[in-house]
Amino acid sequence: MKISKYSLFALALAAAFPLSLQAKDSELSYTYVEADYLNFENSTDGWGLRGSVDIGDTGLYGLASYSQVDVDATPDDIDVKSHEVGVGYHHSISDKADLIGELAYQNADVANLNIDGMRGSVGVRSALAERFEGFVKANYYDASDYDGDVTGTVGGQFKFNKTWGATAEAELGNGDQAYLLGVRASF
Repeated sequence: MKISKYSLFALALAAAFPLSLQAKDSELSYTYVEADYLNFENSTDGWGLRGSVDIGDTGLYGLASYSQVDVDATPDDIDVKSHEVGVGYHHSISDKADLIGELAYQNADVANLNIDGMRGSVGVRSALAERFEGFVKANYYDASDYDGDVTGTVGGQFKFNKTWGATAEAELGNGDQAYLLGVRASF
């Protein structure tokens, strides 16, 4: 069964709203650093670093990431280096859930090709239990060398304590799949 981009977006938004009703005793932090293992379909994997900084009580936060992956599915190994810099906004929709929106500039270097683009995302992030938070968001990507694409991302964080946690994410769209496992330090 093939799901259209619009169906994926509608499913992501429909799944997001119950998250705000299930929130428990926890606090969402928008200031963190994270080290990640990345895995994409087609024998592609690598590592990444990302972080976010909450900007006071404004609801705004800055975000940035850097990643390097190795594509093994071709006769010649190809390294892809990419980075993202952007801004996000979180708005409380309950004591333990936030509506989030993000806009980011992206750049990727693939062999002799340089790709510039933008990502826009909207979703819900919620403290589901004292040590677990989850999120769901819909993403729209548009870049210099391809038309726009819609994806859905679902993820979570298990908190070992107030600072340390383990993260996991899955991003699906247009037949492509990407997975992330990470270690996060929140401040």
